[in-house]
Amino acid sequence: MTVARELWKRIETIHAVTYFADESIAAAKAAGLRGFWMGYFGFRAAPLGAVGPGAVEASFANFAPAMVQRSLPDAWTFASPAELIDARASAAAAALRRLHPPIEAVADRSNRTLHAITLQCTPIGRPMFAANNNLDAYDDPVAQLWQECTTLREHRGDGHVIALAASGIDGCEAHRLLVADQQLPAAVFRDNRGWTEAEWDAAGDRLIERGMLDGDDITTAGRQLRAEIEECTDALALEPYTRAKVITGDLLDHLGTVAEAIAASGVIPYPNPMGLPRVEPG
Repeated sequence: MTVARELWKRIETIHAVTYFADESIAAAKAAGLRGFWMGYFGFRAAPLGAVGPGAVEASFANFAPAMVQRSLPDAWTFASPAELIDARASAAAAALRRLHPPIEAVADRSNRTLHAITLQCTPIGRPMFAANNNLDAYDDPVAQLWQECTTLREHRGDGHVIALAASGIDGCEAHRLLVADQQLPAAVFRDNRGWTEAEWDAAGDRLIERGMLDGDDITTAGRQLRAEIEECTDALALEPYTRAKVITGDLLDHLGTVAEAIAASGVIPYPNPMGLPRVEPG
């Protein structure tokens, strides 16, 4: 499962410029979206079409419903999904060119391999993957690199939601377990996902009842459950890489140079509410 996790760290880092880079924040504002979070929900949900908050709550899986409802469906009154799809890719490509000037060469070496993997992915039960996979290809190879990484990132994310649902863990509970397991600041996850203190506490109480937490500390059972969820996520993500029969070592190296540059730039905060670890040199 190491290959699936190492590839995730790289494609997730490349994808994440759409949330944190100045170019992407400016593009969302230029499109008329009001505030950071409307930009986030508008950009990320755009491939689904002009959906209501329920579809996004279910697909994203880790945001408080009230937080989603503050941005959707209002975002579609300022810009259409099609406009936001183009805006997010253009902005991400501009950010990648700034953060890693040799990005064109990486795109030339990686896009065909990434697309071969994407062709082996199944859309069943994966709405975010399927929506991104149905988008037209970009003439700009850097925009297409970002989109290929995004499509595979959403495939893995959909698989993670499947693993959580199969384990009977909801979005708030997942964050409670992560915070307890890795000793991370609760506010980074609670506040950035819109959970109230009462909702956060209630999720903790449910996990205590199941023997997954002891107060704010994770139990052996809770740590084992987290490990099983991550193993399931890795297994579901690995399948298309195995079927594609591509040389993942080269892909790891090529995408690693980009991810290292992004991580070193300070664009992405660590820790972050995505639970994304820093990609270190080498």
